[in-house]
Amino acid sequence: MSGAKKILLIDDNEQDRMLYKRYLRKHLGQEPFQVYEAASGEEGLTAFQARQPDCILLDYNLPDTDGLSLLLALQRLAPPNTLCVVMITGGGSEQLAVRALNNGALDYLVKQHFDQELLGKTVVHAIEKNEWRQRISQHHTQLEVVNQQLRDSLRELTETRRQVQEFNQQLQRANEEVQARNRALDAANQELARTNADLDNFVYAASHDLRQPVNNLQGLFQELRRSATFHDPEEAYVLRLVEESLRDLSTTINGLTAVVQEERPPGGGLTEPVDLAGLTADVLHTLRPQLLETQATIRTEYTALPRVVFVRANLRTILLNLIANALKYRHPARLPHVSLRSWAAAGQVVLEVADNGLGIDLERHGPELFKLFRRFHHQAGEGTGVGLFLVNRLVQGQGGRIEVESQPEAGTTFRLYIPAGPL
Repeated sequence: MSGAKKILLIDDNEQDRMLYKRYLRKHLGQEPFQVYEAASGEEGLTAFQARQPDCILLDYNLPDTDGLSLLLALQRLAPPNTLCVVMITGGGSEQLAVRALNNGALDYLVKQHFDQELLGKTVVHAIEKNEWRQRISQHHTQLEVVNQQLRDSLRELTETRRQVQEFNQQLQRANEEVQARNRALDAANQELARTNADLDNFVYAASHDLRQPVNNLQGLFQELRRSATFHDPEEAYVLRLVEESLRDLSTTINGLTAVVQEERPPGGGLTEPVDLAGLTADVLHTLRPQLLETQATIRTEYTALPRVVFVRANLRTILLNLIANALKYRHPARLPHVSLRSWAAAGQVVLEVADNGLGIDLERHGPELFKLFRRFHHQAGEGTGVGLFLVNRLVQGQGGRIEVESQPEAGTTFRLYIPAGPL
């Protein structure tokens, strides 16, 4: 037996119940079991429903019914082939024993003709027999289910074969339609490619042609501020707004030009081994005015991977934008600190740029992080929302991807994963 077994004693004689309990404790020893008692048929039915015992020791003579009648009542309450009953009779009538066994009892004992060993063995045997009967019943049920499933499967297989034949005919017709649609789609894609090329050329030409007039306007404005005198504070305020608008317009045009140029890279964009320390020094030299103004600290750690294979101009643009953003969106309460690292992982180059700036609310802005003209810190001054878009396009163009970790007020980490090329 496995687990604690529950035994229900249904006998109106309290002394007999005490004797049975003592016999069971002595015989079963360390086997865990619980004994529940009932002094009548009604109490027995109630206890059975409440306790669901593993075995019932049922006295034939009860004050409100007889053991056979109670056995039939118990069978109506129990699922089929689950009731375990040992009938205890007061006399040695074999006919009564046969009737008990025919009505569902698993065994019987005669009062005053059994000792503790016989009682214990009878109870254990009845429980094991009942458990084995239940297992057999479960197997039979499972076999019936499997047989029914097989019959159903045969019917389904026949129907499936018919449907497959019909589906093959439909598939053949669909393939012919798909081929026709693919031919139409190819033609549409070619037309779309021509349209996109024309649009890129238009945007490039427009942004290129607009740069000189805007530069001229900026020059004229600077000359106006140098040569003219304005005494009205409102006029000075208006001039400052005009200057900021011209600066924003110039920055937007320059960013748009950079995006278009990335789509049509000059010279084919050949990759080459790029020394990260040297390239970073070149970028920091370009950003020297911003570094001095912000008193930023730049730390590099390229020992694990000093060189990467990339289009040099594109990688320079990536570092320039990420470091410039770290300076532009610095936290007002602390000096900016930017850390650059590189290492190899799982056949990829990992380039990390981390700062201690304002940070980004990724739950709010994450889906729009790399979209064109998206800005997330309007209070930080100038910016067009072109930089991160351009960085992402350049990394994706190399077959890579970008992961971002950031918390508002706690800085941002950009981690670039780039396929490793031969150095």
